[in-house]
Amino acid sequence: MAPNITGNEPVNLMQIRAFCQVVAQGSVSRAADELFRTQSAVTRSIHDLEQRLAVPLFERHSGGMMLTDFGKCILPRARRAIEELHSLPRRLAKLLSRSSRNESEPLWLFNVRRLQIFITLCQTNHMQSVAHQLGLSQPAVSAALKVLENGAGIPLLERTPHGMVPSLAGREIEPNIRRALNELRHIPADIAARKGNLVGTVRVGALPLGRTRLLPQAIIRLTSRYPGIKVVTSESAWGMLAAEMRAGEIDFIFGALRNSEEQQDMTSETLFDEEMVLVARPDHPLSQHPCDRRALREARWVLPRSHTPARRLLDTCFHRMGIPAPDPVVESGDLALVRGLLRDSDMLAAVSAHQLEVELASGELAVLPIALPATGRAIGLCYRTGCLHSPAADALISCLRDVCGDYPLDA
Repeated sequence: MAPNITGNEPVNLMQIRAFCQVVAQGSVSRAADELFRTQSAVTRSIHDLEQRLAVPLFERHSGGMMLTDFGKCILPRARRAIEELHSLPRRLAKLLSRSSRNESEPLWLFNVRRLQIFITLCQTNHMQSVAHQLGLSQPAVSAALKVLENGAGIPLLERTPHGMVPSLAGREIEPNIRRALNELRHIPADIAARKGNLVGTVRVGALPLGRTRLLPQAIIRLTSRYPGIKVVTSESAWGMLAAEMRAGEIDFIFGALRNSEEQQDMTSETLFDEEMVLVARPDHPLSQHPCDRRALREARWVLPRSHTPARRLLDTCFHRMGIPAPDPVVESGDLALVRGLLRDSDMLAAVSAHQLEVELASGELAVLPIALPATGRAIGLCYRTGCLHSPAADALISCLRDVCGDYPLDA
């Protein structure tokens, strides 16, 4: 997904650059010297940014410029956007084994439309599609790409039979550019929250466990309290969700947590722990004879996909039970499919009780009285270490904490 490439445009990067320098230097004159611009140009940038955001960012005093509360509100995110772009020449220099040009800023990156064109090209792989999507001419798209590649000193996209695809250098800088654009996207929502009006869009990576009840309940609470918030969910596999989160395309992931040692750039927060249960139709033969190990070994199974954490836990569980890990008839994380298979056959599934809570409560399905040892999992939130959540994302996280606290596993 391209960050906010239609509708309301993100704030101007050159204006954000001027804003950060005025804060750092304490006055327009010193900022102008650092930016190699005139005082009037810097003053105009600050004025235009204040007009764009419709709030005062500075109080003007004889001794210099003092941040207002609104200025303090947007400063952390503004600095993050600039830092993401400042890091790119170093990343490219390391990639190309050449000395970094630290003596100058990468001004070729300080144009939002140019960055949007690059990101959209990475997605669509087609220049004409980018031009149509952004309302530009194809020559304008070509010119923007040329400026970026001249600045980088290396091609960022390559022409292939499948269209224009990111080069190694393009793939190297894409996540930083996405994060910078997404930081800018959150600035108006930060200001609205400072005014007491919570708005904006939350993007959540939804893993299977939380999708049936916990996340829906949290979203209902959130949107009831704050009608101006929109929620977008992504139901991809863990690896794709993690990549989207690293690029700032989603705010956090909710579901079964992974090994934190494997994701050192991510922070996990456990909301509760659970063990899996064995589920079948209510009149399944094993419901009357739960100790029939032979029937358990010969059962037809619906299991999570191979190589997932849940599947690895189940393999360990079967080993402890003295049963060979079954070769499932079906591998799926689609709960609608699992429900249909269990309801109309003698298949067995090992799932979280939360995932099929409605079906279990109605009697459509039943938990078999067979314990599944060693299947405990931590369920919770995962987000980029050090990220600055938008007010809307913070509000949804708070609702998820409440919902998980209200519905413990033994409730």
